Amino acid sequence: MASSHIETNRCRPRIAIACGGTGGHLFPGLAVAEALRSRGADVLLLTSTKEVDRNALGAAGGSEVASLEAVGLEKGGWGRFLRGFTRSLRQARALFHSRPPSAVLAMGGFTSAAPILVGRRMGATTYLHEANAIPGRANRWLAHMVDQAFVNYTEAAARLRHRKILVTGMPVRSALLGVDSAACRHSLGLGPDCPVLLIVGGSQGARAINQAVVRLLPALALTEPELQFVHLTGPDDIETVRRAYAAQQRRSVVEPFLIEMELALGAATVAISRAGASALAEFAALRLPAVLIPYPSAADNHQFHNAHALVVSGAARLLLQHEATPDRLIWQIRELVRSDSTRQAMSAALARWHRPDAAERIAETIFLALPDALQASAAATERSGASAPVVGLRTAGSNPSL
Repeated sequence: MASSHIETNRCRPRIAIACGGTGGHLFPGLAVAEALRSRGADVLLLTSTKEVDRNALGAAGGSEVASLEAVGLEKGGWGRFLRGFTRSLRQARALFHSRPPSAVLAMGGFTSAAPILVGRRMGATTYLHEANAIPGRANRWLAHMVDQAFVNYTEAAARLRHRKILVTGMPVRSALLGVDSAACRHSLGLGPDCPVLLIVGGSQGARAINQAVVRLLPALALTEPELQFVHLTGPDDIETVRRAYAAQQRRSVVEPFLIEMELALGAATVAISRAGASALAEFAALRLPAVLIPYPSAADNHQFHNAHALVVSGAARLLLQHEATPDRLIWQIRELVRSDSTRQAMSAALARWHRPDAAERIAETIFLALPDALQASAAATERSGASAPVVGLRTAGSNPSL
């Protein structure tokens, strides 16, 4: 998608954030971008070509956005990976050629690799953020190349084996904070006084969770007749799930994906979810009790380890996917929906996991490492109230004047 060209102040620092591929990389990247822009920096968001990134970019604010091609490394897929990685390197070089970034931050995933390598070669200070308790393959590979690493979980620090690691927690967008439950429900067309169950399987959805919820709807209709639903299915199961709610005549919002995630989270009383690190950070920010069903095929079973850390502190419930039968799910939902004291105890435990300053700490660390002249220029921009330009999504390698 082309965009109009808006001239930027080349005296201001330009920070590139590679955050594409999943909502778990993108949304924390947006939070850091927001904190950097508030300091007067220009931000370039590097995303993937996936639909999830295109759908979510309405939240990009005043950042420039470009897409890079990236292919994950899968068993037997070395040829495809290397071809995609080579194209991504060329694209990153083209994006950085006219105005090299002062710093590059990688939020995880193989979209991050090329910008870090190219930025480092051009003299940029380089950083990565690891969201999960078990670091991903891309970050493990990049760790020895960056100047500093940030981690969400303390236990990830030892596994990255970097000499300079700061435990920051997980960046969460400011739009998620301070939401009003009744207003969120009204915006979604739900009743303000009846409880809401949020079902979300990550930015791509989760078929196993979708199917489990569809199977339990008839029984749940009998035991919890006032319960309302917000169900984010992903793109593949949307019609099947919508028909299931219609058959039970349940008050529900069923969408493949919701850009305004703050509405879904703010409306919810309880959630059923995968255990991606970004989702868990959002639950902690909103003190939302959840039944977590980790994705069993996640690399290094990292979603289980993410969930387990919360569960042992009393902040969440855990069901393995093969345990998530309708009977067990209904029992968990009923207890959480009906018991105010149980939810309050979980909310108190969740508060200990919320790091409201995570994005600010990352932005401040990056900012303080900039040359003094760039810091002064950014500070002048912040004092003047000038904002960074809004530049729309374009594919790397396209006409740079777009």
